[in-house]
Amino acid sequence: MLDLAPDSDGESGMEVSNSSESSMSSSGDDSRSSFARLSFNASLTLAAHDILSGEVLCAPSRLPSKPHRGSDPAWAAIRSRSSSVTGDGVLGPRDFKLIRRIGSGDIGTVYLCCLNDDASPCAYAMKVVDKLELEKKKKQERADTEKRILRVLDHPFLPTLFADFDASPHYSCVVMEYCSGGDLHTLRHRQPRLRFSVAATRFYAAEVLLALEYLHMLGIVYRDLKPENILIRGDGHIMLSDFDLSHESTASPTLESLTGDRCVEPSCLPFRGGRTSPPPRPAWFVAEPVGARSCSFVGTHEYIAPEVASGGPHGSAVDWWAYGILLYELLYGRTPFAGATNEATLRNIVKQPLAFPPPATSPSDASSRDLISRLLAKDPAARLGSRRGAADVKAHGFFKGLKWALLRTNRPPTVPGQARTEPNEPVRFDYF
Repeated sequence: MLDLAPDSDGESGMEVSNSSESSMSSSGDDSRSSFARLSFNASLTLAAHDILSGEVLCAPSRLPSKPHRGSDPAWAAIRSRSSSVTGDGVLGPRDFKLIRRIGSGDIGTVYLCCLNDDASPCAYAMKVVDKLELEKKKKQERADTEKRILRVLDHPFLPTLFADFDASPHYSCVVMEYCSGGDLHTLRHRQPRLRFSVAATRFYAAEVLLALEYLHMLGIVYRDLKPENILIRGDGHIMLSDFDLSHESTASPTLESLTGDRCVEPSCLPFRGGRTSPPPRPAWFVAEPVGARSCSFVGTHEYIAPEVASGGPHGSAVDWWAYGILLYELLYGRTPFAGATNEATLRNIVKQPLAFPPPATSPSDASSRDLISRLLAKDPAARLGSRRGAADVKAHGFFKGLKWALLRTNRPPTVPGQARTEPNEPVRFDYF
């Protein structure tokens, strides 16, 4: 039995914690994982042998359809393995082989793993949660929230849940996509002057924006956007991770005309019910959970919105504030309101005016500063995105000329390469 002590963290407040940057990633050197902006130390002790040899106590339904994974070898391998499993075809702990630990956080420990089948070279990330420890910390609901959200996601820039199961005696496991490129925080620290170019920032910001739009369309307020939670796949594209702090609400996606009127009549569609309709009016897709409300104090200190820092209720606008902080950090190598202490940071967020480094030197710099300023409006009602969500942000000049539908085909600024499935140190598990 092996005691796997988790890495340390350090973030904020009552629910201000996170599952860590490396929850589904590895940058090649696991020691580079950054936990500087997390709050609580994880104290989970995991008997890895118990997980792999454990009995499946609870299993989900059969694998759902994942249209965005139609040509993914990792998804094909999972489906193939599932079809070969006797009984109900549901995968369990005996179907996977742990390789090494790649991260740990406030509610779980993450392992690089593969199918217990020499025919498949695909790598996966298995997040393991000790349910007894979570009950002691009163954080079981956070793990349940993350699992519920993962089960409904199907988007190019969000995780794919390949399997989830319980293992004796008291572990809960979810198997997800493994990102071999680490995270955006680590990648930023490898850039000249610790910052990205405007072009690179636009690329990553655009992919994050599409992921947020999809989450908001599902009524999910993310509430923990930061570079550590933006993982880099082997092909260089991003994947948001860690949904244990997310708030589940509802949204009613609509089409709105460019004049702001709702466009919900059949005339919005070019064809309906066998008759030809007039050409559709120019419109944009609006999917914002404007009715979402929560009073929880959650997030990371430097990314917390003013309404949260001041102790008030908040809604989906907190994600657009965090998005503005993200843009600022990617472009300037730091967050705008960081103070000497967490308390000072919160005071700055509420009271300190937004300031930029020395004057903009190009039109693109000016455009990015305008976008950031609009996103970092301290009044959530005046914040860009608070009404029409991603539609308002997409329309900003910073993204002018970007072909959103073709974003997945663009070459990323950095392409880290494929996942590495062999251990980088002697394996300490004698049952492999």
